[in-house]
Formats: sequence, C-alpha cells, structure tokens
Amino acid sequence: MKHTSLLVCLGFALTAGVARGQQEDYSKVTIKTTKLAEGMYMLEGAGGNIAVSVGDDGVVLVDDQFAPLTPKIQEAVSKITPKPIRFVINTHWHGDHVGGNENLATAGAVIVAHDNVRKRMSTEQFMQLMNRKVPPSPARALPVVTFASDITLHLNGEDIRVIHVDPAHTDGDSLVVFSKAKILHTGDCYRTVGYPFVDLSSGGSYDGFIAVAEKVTAMIDDSYKVIPGHGVVSTRSDVKSWHDMLVEIRALVKKQADAGKTLEAIQQAKLTARWDDRWGKATIKPSELVEFAFAAVKAKH
Repeated sequence: MKHTSLLVCLGFALTAGVARGQQEDYSKVTIKTTKLAEGMYMLEGAGGNIAVSVGDDGVVLVDDQFAPLTPKIQEAVSKITPKPIRFVINTHWHGDHVGGNENLATAGAVIVAHDNVRKRMSTEQFMQLMNRKVPPSPARALPVVTFASDITLHLNGEDIRVIHVDPAHTDGDSLVVFSKAKILHTGDCYRTVGYPFVDLSSGGSYDGFIAVAEKVTAMIDDSYKVIPGHGVVSTRSDVKSWHDMLVEIRALVKKQADAGKTLEAIQQAKLTARWDDRWGKATIKPSELVEFAFAAVKAKH
C-alpha cells in the first residue's frame, strides 16, 4: 500500500488540522482555552489536546504540542493562573504531543511519561506509515520521571493517575485521570476526528484500541468528560460508540481473512463504508484502517 509523507517537526505531526504533506504555519495558530471543571482546562492549538490542572501547587499539563507553540501555550496558561508549569505528563512519544518538552523543561517543568516514551524519544525511530526517520530528541526533552505501569501525582487537591495501557496507538500509551474533577485524557488512544492511527512501528495494536476503550468505559461513569488526543470533549457514551465501531470492523475483516482473502481484496471490499462519512475523511484512510485490523487478525493466528 502506498503511503504519503507527513511533515516532521521535532518528531512528526499527526494532527487533525494538518493534511499529509501540508506545512503548518505556527505563527497563525491560536490557542483556545476551555474550562472543563474547577481548576481544569483544555487547550487546543495544533497537535494533541492539552489538559491543564491549576491550583495552589502550580500547573500540570498533559502533553504540550509543538515547540514553536510553547510561548503561546505559556501565555494561555498565564491567563488562567500566575503559577508556574511544574509538571508535563506525556501520553505517548509522538512529536505533536511532546514537541514542547525541551522548552518547558528548560523553563523548569518536570517531564513524566511511561518508560517506553523515554526509550523511543532517546533513539532514532522509523515511522512506517509515513516512511520517515525520526531523530532522537534532545536530552532536555526526555522524560526525567518514568514508570512501568502507573504513577500518581498528588497536586492541586487532585490525585492525578497516569495509567499505562495495552499497546494501542503506541507501546507507551497512558491514560491520565483526574478523578475528583471527573476528567480523563486518553491521548491518541481515542480521537473524534477520524479513524485511529495504529502506529505499528511503535508497537501499536488495533486490538489495543479496543482494549483501551473497554478500560475507559469501565473506569468512568456518565458524569466524566473525556479529552481525546484530537477533537472535541467527549462522553463515556462517545467512547463506547467508538469501541463498538472498531469491534464490528475487526469482525468484518476477520471473516474475510478467515475465508482466505488477501489484504488487497479485503480493502477493495469496502467493509468500512457505513462509517467512512463520519470517520474516514481525516488522516487515516479506510484502506489503512483495514490494514491495521488485518494485522491484528493475522497476529492472532
């Protein structure tokens, strides 16, 4: 299958607003701030959605988009609180979520992420879908606090739980739960702007997306707000619909694969047609989603 390149910026960009091959002009990006709960906000710009916890202990960010946007992100935070940014939690290693690490670490923030995030940022990576090499990140950009399964930050009157999940988008994915505020950030394990990107070259798995969606819906109730990696604030019901879509597409692909059909034949069958108007017009094309599901089915044989 032929793939097109994505722009590279301190890693690579996979954003809702950047089409493949289109260069982003960061000078034109504005940061939108939305209050979600007392002491909790979401920032939108270019790249992954940022969760912001503010309070007496300072500021905690979940993800930090691209390096050129750091001043704009800092300005947006300063309009919420005069407190410093003390911690940045990375949901995974991709450049549209960790690009601001070096700048914010230089400004005094502590970077926190799963062990595999540091491992992948420390060495050259090859992005198979984009046919791109990603150079190692600068030392200052690397997480300095890492964990194998989970970690909790006790700040701003909140117990911020960072939970490593089964490989889905990558092998370093984490959910970030603000249980008192009833907010959960999924990173790119869930997005509202299109089909999921299973980064196979980073240890990702289609089946992992299903498992994470099941975990999220089991962890939260209908009062929670869910911040996706990209897109609009969602509900538990939204995540359940996403889960059901992925399960059904996998079953359709498995039926064809079990019948001996090739990947190309399954792609040509257009099994995702009923969902394509809603999910298939963004970065990941229907044929690519089928390829991800096919890889998961074959991995179980």
